[in-house]
Amino acid sequence: MSSLVVLVGNPRGGSRTHLAAVAAAEEVGRRIGHEAPPEVVDLSGIGPHLFTPGPSPTVEVALELVAGAQVLLVASPTYKATYTGLLKAFLDRLPGGALTGTVALPLLVMGSPRHALAVELHLRPVLVELGALVPTPGLALLEAEIPDLDRVLADWADRVAAQVTGALERRATA
Repeated sequence: MSSLVVLVGNPRGGSRTHLAAVAAAEEVGRRIGHEAPPEVVDLSGIGPHLFTPGPSPTVEVALELVAGAQVLLVASPTYKATYTGLLKAFLDRLPGGALTGTVALPLLVMGSPRHALAVELHLRPVLVELGALVPTPGLALLEAEIPDLDRVLADWADRVAAQVTGALERRATA
């Protein structure tokens, strides 16, 4: 089936964002027939390499993995009502059109429902600008929902799986 990649833009390793992102990708993956665990690009481990001059093999491998994904779940905590600067720095390293044909699923973890629109107003546009197909609304996950993560993600995956499958089918015939 399709390659499924998770991109985690949290500067802290082992974060709730990482946990939620991998679980979300697994939920969607099961529904679209992708049983293998998703591949994960965790920017907390490569962050320092993003800001050094010159090429970094670690960053290049991560960029290739993200650009080669058929389904890409992009997750970040909400910082200052948007996604992290770390995620932005990584996405800025992708050339224009690098995600053409990739089906992208944006996810933001937030402390307050006041930031619920950030996933649509900030994260979706940068993915579209890079060429990704974003066939579903992004997931705005409240930190307060994390104790009930399995139910929240199952409900979300039930709603979006058909759209992801349809986008993958359109991608295959394009």
